Amino acid sequence: MNTADRVDLVSSHTQEVVTEEELAELFEAGEPTAYIGYAPTGEMHIGHFTTMRKLADFLRAGVEVTVLIADLHAHLDDNKSPFDLLDARSAYYEAAIEAMIDAAGADPDDVTFVRGTDFQLDEEYTLEMYRMAAETTIARSQRAASEVVRESESPNLGGLVYPLMQTLDVKALDADIAYGGVDQRGIYMLSREVLPDHGGDSPVCVFAPLLSGLSGGKMSASDAASKVNLTDSPEAVEEKIGQAYCPAGEVEDNGVLEYLNHLVFPVLDVDDEPFVVERPEEYGGDLTYQSYDEVEADFVSGELHPADLKPAVADAISAVIDPVRTRLNDEPELLAEAYPDEYGGA
Repeated sequence: MNTADRVDLVSSHTQEVVTEEELAELFEAGEPTAYIGYAPTGEMHIGHFTTMRKLADFLRAGVEVTVLIADLHAHLDDNKSPFDLLDARSAYYEAAIEAMIDAAGADPDDVTFVRGTDFQLDEEYTLEMYRMAAETTIARSQRAASEVVRESESPNLGGLVYPLMQTLDVKALDADIAYGGVDQRGIYMLSREVLPDHGGDSPVCVFAPLLSGLSGGKMSASDAASKVNLTDSPEAVEEKIGQAYCPAGEVEDNGVLEYLNHLVFPVLDVDDEPFVVERPEEYGGDLTYQSYDEVEADFVSGELHPADLKPAVADAISAVIDPVRTRLNDEPELLAEAYPDEYGGA
């Protein structure tokens, strides 16, 4: 695979790369390293899966990948994870992420997993964080974290430290590439700005799009209907997709189409399988698609109706998450210990 192909693979299904020229230079220089961090807070869902699936592309492009289970970050962000649940939620996140990488067609053994507490309490890291805190204004830190950390009129100090630690994580993990959702953009632009003054290099930044919720608009952790959980049964997936916002011919804010584009088709492409929409012969018979663009064209033209699209997408999403669902259902203690109030753990 040449440099152009590797850049295309890493850049596919992303919203922005800062910058593609720098990414190409990394590939020309050798085997780059990338990291993504996840704070183990709420239960993982299909939105996380679209981001995790992308790690399979990184691996296929010859990038060394590290996944940071950012346990301290989960507590710093307005105590979203109580301190006594950090270990249990970290264990659940690691298992779920391994299962998602495997389901995306890559080998989770090729990914290095690290917890924040493995290095963020070290003396060198802590001293550098104090240095960075002394040089960064409150306004700059708030601006960087505004799309990530829970905001209020009187923010907790932890939310201001959060982006400084995330910046230092890039250096501590020796990452050439910082990967995350586009909501992380403010933090990683801060990283590019300040890391050279703290013994690191400005990372290349790869940002995944934030996809719409199934209810239309932004996905909400508090709205069960807006997302598919990784443990949802096939029946639950069918019901959620069946009730999803998907007006005929409309693409904008259409989560059904977005998950088809960014999750289903990339997984089907690994096995060179088509996407099939089953229809009665009286309505034209089955439709077979080799690419997402073909689906969207038929949907916009009216050839493909939401009533036919939704069951096919539900089946495809259920099939994609099935290996993840199976692993988590086989280890019920992971969820029970991570979320005792919801799953009845001791």
